[in-house]
Amino acid sequence: MSSTSVDNVSGEAQEYDGSGNMCLELALEGERLCKAGDCKAGVAFFQAAIQAGTDDLRTLSAIYSQLGNAYFYLGDYGKAMQYHKHDLTLARTMGDKLGEAKSSGNLGNTLKVMGKFDEAVVCCKRHLELSRELEDKLSEGRALYNLGNVYHAKGKHIGRVGNKDPGDFPEDVKSCLLQAVTYYEENLALMQDLGDVAAQGRACGNLGNTFYLLGDFAQAIHYHEERLSIARQFGDKAAERRAHSNLGNSHIFMGQFEEAAHHYKRTLSLAQELCDPAIEAQACYSLGNTYTLLRNYDAAIEYHLRHLLIAQNLSDRVGEGRACWSLGNAYASLGNHDKALTFAKKHLEISKDLGDSMGEATAKMNISDLKKILDIPESPSDDTESTKSDASNNLTPDGKRPGLSLPQKTTMKASVGEEDDSFFELLSRFQSKRMDDQRCSLTVDNKENRNTNNIPYNNETPEDLIDMIAGMQSKRMDEQRVSLPHLPGLQSNSRQILSDPHRSNSVNSVPDDNFLDQLVRCQDSRLEDQRSPLPVAAVDAETDPPPPTNSSKSGATVPDEDFFSLIMRFQSGRMDDQRASVPRRETRIANGSVPHPPDNLNNNLRNSSTKKKK
Repeated sequence: MSSTSVDNVSGEAQEYDGSGNMCLELALEGERLCKAGDCKAGVAFFQAAIQAGTDDLRTLSAIYSQLGNAYFYLGDYGKAMQYHKHDLTLARTMGDKLGEAKSSGNLGNTLKVMGKFDEAVVCCKRHLELSRELEDKLSEGRALYNLGNVYHAKGKHIGRVGNKDPGDFPEDVKSCLLQAVTYYEENLALMQDLGDVAAQGRACGNLGNTFYLLGDFAQAIHYHEERLSIARQFGDKAAERRAHSNLGNSHIFMGQFEEAAHHYKRTLSLAQELCDPAIEAQACYSLGNTYTLLRNYDAAIEYHLRHLLIAQNLSDRVGEGRACWSLGNAYASLGNHDKALTFAKKHLEISKDLGDSMGEATAKMNISDLKKILDIPESPSDDTESTKSDASNNLTPDGKRPGLSLPQKTTMKASVGEEDDSFFELLSRFQSKRMDDQRCSLTVDNKENRNTNNIPYNNETPEDLIDMIAGMQSKRMDEQRVSLPHLPGLQSNSRQILSDPHRSNSVNSVPDDNFLDQLVRCQDSRLEDQRSPLPVAAVDAETDPPPPTNSSKSGATVPDEDFFSLIMRFQSGRMDDQRASVPRRETRIANGSVPHPPDNLNNNLRNSSTKKKK
């Protein structure tokens, strides 16, 4: 069906009802603006279309769908959910199963982003059920993909609570991730049958990320390599960049640091091509940490300095602090303790500004050790001794390693709990009488009821009693239902039709037939296709998460998962075993012995301190 622009049909539309014509024109302009990327202006036109109103349910349903997606783009998930619910209500009212399937999928994606995973699963499963009933393979593929995304997001959300390493999650998390694998694999098989190579690439990327979280790094590498191949086939630089980054992360956990460095360098190059400084900084951060694991501290310093510069340009204080901490460790490993002290002090300053108690404790400990190495007396204002005892087991600035006691936070939680208990006791006492008044009394004086209400009650059977109760309650039950006339933009004649069930068959005949034909011609595809799926970049488990805001734990220039802290725990017992053994203290240079490098980056300051004392 050929498409027609708004300008071409505006003259033809003049002969139709004024309000319906105005609603249509405003909606088409809103659609045009959203497709052009100006969702904010598009929302204004869609809202104006609703204000103009229409008695055509299909037009209104399409407006609800697009308005919900526009709000999703803008990050207003509450309003997005509201309009997708309106769309779902109208689709069910019209008996439009395809529309119901698509609106259920959009609602499920919105609920997923809001963290309402169980509700999202219900909506996405309804999408899948209706798609299979209609034998719509494309819609079925989207439903499988969305279900995989919901279970992936749920598992990742639960797994973050305990800061677990990949593969070290409790059973409930693994169960969610395995469910995600099942749906992604079904989606991949279906897309292979349909010959949709681009969709196969997305499925492979998601499978790679899910297997990574499950700790199956070999499978993760397999799927990310497939993703990389398909991205190159389509010239998709962004997907290629993500694949390289994910491959680097997986190789890190396999202990294959040279391979990881190769993929991070490709990530850096592609980020520069895409003019994405935040991703460029993340690649530099990952390269700096990788070269630290390879004990090439000069290269590590080069990349951490690049990360620091970009973080400063982007005003990312969290990333700046992480770069300073990494630079301090790298300089200390090279024996340049003056430089290390400078960056440790900078790290302390930034941690204080951010209110990051973990980073502050780590910085104070490093400053104390460096001052001992440099024979610099500590002033009382340093206040590092009390901090060292609490922070000795917390060697990363985000405090992901266990051991740091926080008595103040514990006390605060306890006091909050006591306040909550007192509040609920007060509320219970205050509301007890009103709550009882709202309950129906089961103690009935039958004689009084017979006299006052004239209800016959002479030896009726239980079935008669149930029928009587149902008749008395039917009106009240209907009054408790939401009435369709409250849907925004719905005009009076449609409200009357919807309120009269005997006239439901005439719903599609109320708008003029020529009006509906015109609406179809004005769209690029059928009305049902206007319920476009949510943007892949916003709901895809393969894509990068949005940059954090006002977070003391991560910044725009630091990867979502700070792999360095994970690596140090995960590799602590394996790092030295994977390297060739070399003489430690017998290696000589012209001016004397070269001390062996520290067994662990985080121990370098303490090793240096011990040697200084000797």
